[in-house]
Amino acid sequence: MASHMGDGAKEEFLRDFGEHYGYPNGPKSIDQIRATEFKRLQFQDLVYLDHAGATLYSDLQMESVFNDLTNNVYGNPHSQSDSSSATLDIVKNARLQVLDYCNASPKEYTCIFTSGATAALKLVGEAFPWNYSSSFMYTMENHNSVLGIREYALGHGAQAIAVDIDEDIHPGMTGETLSSKMSLHQVQRRNVAESLEGEPTGDVYNLFAFPSECNFSGLRFGLDLVNIIKEDSSKILGISSVCKNGQWMVLIDAAKGCATMPPDLSKYPADFVAVSFYKLFGYPTGLGALIVRNDAASLLKKTYFSGGTVNASIADIDFVKRREGIEEMFEDGTVSFLSIVSIRHGFKILSSLTVSAISRHVASLAFYTRKMLLAMRHGNGSSVCILYGHHNSKKLQHEMGPIISFNLKRPDGSWYGYREVEKLASLSNIQLRTGCFCNPGACAKYLGLSHLDLISNTEAGHVCWDDHDIINGKPVGAVRVSFGYMSTYEDAKKFVDFVGSSFVSPQNHIDHGNQMKGLTYDRQWVLKSPTGEILTQKKVPEMGFVSTLIDLSQGILFVESPRCKERLQITLESNVYEDAIEDIELYGQRYEVYSYDNETNAWFSEAIGRTCSLLRYSRFNQDFMLKKIKGAATCRDMKNKLNFANEAQFLLVSEESVCDLNRRLSSDVQKGISGKAMVQVSASRFRPNLVVSGGRPYAEDGWRYIRIGNKHFSSLGGCNRCQIINLALNSGQVQKSNEPLATLASYRRVKGKILFGILLKHATIDGEQQQGADSWLHVGQDIHPD
Repeated sequence: MASHMGDGAKEEFLRDFGEHYGYPNGPKSIDQIRATEFKRLQFQDLVYLDHAGATLYSDLQMESVFNDLTNNVYGNPHSQSDSSSATLDIVKNARLQVLDYCNASPKEYTCIFTSGATAALKLVGEAFPWNYSSSFMYTMENHNSVLGIREYALGHGAQAIAVDIDEDIHPGMTGETLSSKMSLHQVQRRNVAESLEGEPTGDVYNLFAFPSECNFSGLRFGLDLVNIIKEDSSKILGISSVCKNGQWMVLIDAAKGCATMPPDLSKYPADFVAVSFYKLFGYPTGLGALIVRNDAASLLKKTYFSGGTVNASIADIDFVKRREGIEEMFEDGTVSFLSIVSIRHGFKILSSLTVSAISRHVASLAFYTRKMLLAMRHGNGSSVCILYGHHNSKKLQHEMGPIISFNLKRPDGSWYGYREVEKLASLSNIQLRTGCFCNPGACAKYLGLSHLDLISNTEAGHVCWDDHDIINGKPVGAVRVSFGYMSTYEDAKKFVDFVGSSFVSPQNHIDHGNQMKGLTYDRQWVLKSPTGEILTQKKVPEMGFVSTLIDLSQGILFVESPRCKERLQITLESNVYEDAIEDIELYGQRYEVYSYDNETNAWFSEAIGRTCSLLRYSRFNQDFMLKKIKGAATCRDMKNKLNFANEAQFLLVSEESVCDLNRRLSSDVQKGISGKAMVQVSASRFRPNLVVSGGRPYAEDGWRYIRIGNKHFSSLGGCNRCQIINLALNSGQVQKSNEPLATLASYRRVKGKILFGILLKHATIDGEQQQGADSWLHVGQDIHPD
């Protein structure tokens, strides 16, 4: 029945998009391409949806590259040998191929190879003829690599202005018309006094930069913007009000847009275009290109010279004669000629399918996915998905690239964190990207983040690629899926089904409803790398092989590892260098720590397979903690001294809950669920310090207070689980799978968290901390909930 329904859904998709989907007039259908050229995706049961980050290379492409490199001898193109001359010819042909891809005449344009699109953009910034009268104007939707050009402009005394363009540019639009569509942000300038002193009297050049396709939203900018800026900028009120004179030049960041709609430079004669090859066809990485108009290249100011860029130089006097060829002048050193040799095999793939067919293919998948996401509703009728960009137009294949950026909402209107979406997607073998995608302007624009929001978030500790996805109730990034020429309907359908099964609720979710430090000596030690990073088992799984035993009668901590011949002994009341106190920051708190001798550090370095040093807790600075964290602390028990604990003093796990989980794991294998291998876990996989037995599975979820002997504890709620529980340590090897987290995610997910076990803190009676000689918990003691 499920198979029939799936076929029906695809038939409906093909009725709507069959004319454009799957290369119906191409040499191979999409199903043939996937079956023969991307077998690794099927083998790994992987759905890859991060083509805006890097698309995939094909088996056929890499076979061609391998055969080429193993059957030919390619030499340094700066040499004069036959193999070098042959290489030089191929490099020249590669330049022409890049120009042809963007319909750029070799009489008007030159292809400069760089180490990537970022290097191409950097080249423009550092060589552009800035002066105090210059302006650098750029759309808010720009990658950091474009924003970085601002540093060169401001450093030379020029002004920088970000702009918003409300609607897409269309043919026939004039500068006067654009005036009503463009709004300028504040003018940025620095070094005004210094710049005025040496103010040049020559020509003034300004630079306008925009992406052909926004890598955050997928919005495509109309390329008529090139002609309007270059020819009609004086009539654009926003520009003319801040830029009184000078010639405008245009830079297009086509790193993303080139894959499906390369700019036609015969119609839209931009001065500079940045290209990335791994975004076109996956391989090679570390290679990009700057397509530059020859007349614009003559204005660039090159300072540095290197091998390959000079006709002659003299070592002991100030004499250098530079080469006159544009590519020779700007390609420092030997180009990456083996990578350049390889791009023709990538272009061959694109040519066989045609860029127009690729564009129609990916547009059909993006349109279908947007449509399905926008249609999703919770049981109470509220929308599930908020999409960013223009999604109501009937001409989406022209206005929108194959990118979908969005966030998800719960039935009560609160946000799912994008990191939760990414984590669950990974468990379903779906590869996507989250965050701001190095595009802070688009991120702030679409998410409605003010300058105050952004600064406050940064002061609260939020940085790129961290786990803070919701701050003060607002998402600080988004989820992005993007399609490539080899993407299929099945990829899109699996993703849509994943969102539906994981985030659409038929009803509202219901949440579960200077003191003791916890267990003696618990979490008083950390390992630090030579760079100052505090090591965790998530980053260094080998730490899990280290085992400990404390002999209180001797006052000794015994430490063992299968990688070390000798057992390490650490005296609990000494062994540290008390004079060697240093500060570290961990979990938003500042700690003072003691260090150990070289012998102890060498033992731990051998145990985990990397250089490290052992540190021991001394005390922590609570004032620093409160100022740093403000209201966004990850620690739920901030009032108690937790040593190096990041959430609570105690973690309790029930054996009955573990048994229920194991039954579910076994059941999935018995049902023959694809990709499921037999996995069974013990309570120790969850790293608790209290294990209880008896009662019903998950009864602990409802415990507010418990008593063990004469000690009382209050619950801080469920423990949120991460990928660390998927690491199994067997016979000295670290084995990683998707379990048990994937199974837990299917039935233990609450408010964006996958919960298993509960966190506890030692409770007080009548406002007093319990004191007394009996400060022990004993194995076998009864547990009395509530």
